[in-house]
Amino acid sequence: MFTFIHAADIHLDSPLRGLEYYEDAPLEQIRGAARRALENLVNLAVEELVAFVLIAGDLYDGDWRDFNTGLYFNRMMARLKESGIRVFVVSGNHDAASSLTKNLRPPDNVTFFSSRKPETVTISDRAVAIHGQSFANRAVQEDLSSAYPPALPGHLNIGLLHSSLSGREGHEPYAPCSVDGLKSKGYDYWALGHVHLREIVAEDPWIVFPGNIQGRHIKEQGTKGCTLVTVEEGTITKVEHRDLDVLRWQTCTVDLSECRSGDDLYQQVQAAFERVLKECDGLPAMVRLELTGTTPMHQQLQKETVWWEHEFRGMAANLGGAGLWVEKVRIRTREELNLDALMADDNPISGMLRMLVGLEVSSDNMADLDPEMGTFLAKLPAEIRGGSEPFDPLQTEQWSEICADVKEMLIAKLLHAGGGR
Repeated sequence: MFTFIHAADIHLDSPLRGLEYYEDAPLEQIRGAARRALENLVNLAVEELVAFVLIAGDLYDGDWRDFNTGLYFNRMMARLKESGIRVFVVSGNHDAASSLTKNLRPPDNVTFFSSRKPETVTISDRAVAIHGQSFANRAVQEDLSSAYPPALPGHLNIGLLHSSLSGREGHEPYAPCSVDGLKSKGYDYWALGHVHLREIVAEDPWIVFPGNIQGRHIKEQGTKGCTLVTVEEGTITKVEHRDLDVLRWQTCTVDLSECRSGDDLYQQVQAAFERVLKECDGLPAMVRLELTGTTPMHQQLQKETVWWEHEFRGMAANLGGAGLWVEKVRIRTREELNLDALMADDNPISGMLRMLVGLEVSSDNMADLDPEMGTFLAKLPAEIRGGSEPFDPLQTEQWSEICADVKEMLIAKLLHAGGGR
């Protein structure tokens, strides 16, 4: 009996995009999370006395800023070498051969598969055959798995592949392939990477995305880690997830429908924050707060958005413990007043309300609204236009969201000025 670890998408030293604009963001904690998660992976491998570790692509997040990234990885691999643990790696789209200009020779317990063609490495004392191929460039459009060799008789066969399979939301369709195509190779286990959400695609044979080992932004929520696989007498008997992450991202949705006052709101949000900390198993929580529901607090929230955002950040800071940081506050509440009745009146306020509610502005007409908009967008820093949530008001869905938020804010201010509350 032996075990091995299947991990992927480590994105070591992934740069922060946009978070540096938040004054109270725990930047060092977030910046170092991938390294600490990798340390947890190494600790798990040593504690479990695994036979080997598989890394299915995107070990790095692109070209190294300096050699410290490579030196750190080598130190971690040297720890595994001391325990007699081998490591097998394929490069993915983020660390393809064409993406890295710096290079350091790894310890001799680490094998990087070629990007020219599929290779097979055997572990004779375990009767294991590992088949793999790295990405030669960032955007691999062909099915790499189609050239993988047939299963080696008398061995536990593992396919190590960075691929989107037939496609997964939020991920580029690189190295596309089909489940049937993978099954046709006759392997016992397909160790996939590229998709950051853990998924067991199939069990006969096993086709597994372990997800990334550490969430990097709000779109990568929940527990993150690796897959620990148990092999007995040449057969896989257990496939289990093991947590490795050191902080978690989570959306915290609070329904304010029952809130009648500021005190009610405080209690609701405080209770929600406490639940998040509990759900995060003692790890620091990076939270996006979303307020929903029809509530008499709507106008006050819309009118004093910035003040309330700082209040919520203060509430999070006051909790102590492992720590909770509010990444963003989104107000999705609705006005409790009957807008239809207010708009039916014959007065200036009603007329302005009708105009605001009926206002429709398409992103296609942005240039007509402001001829300088294109120039403005072009001058925005790359960190704002890129990242997990790029700012692009020309994108239809994002523009619709902006318009809806502005409408709610203006309606709240108009009603307050006109005594509508």
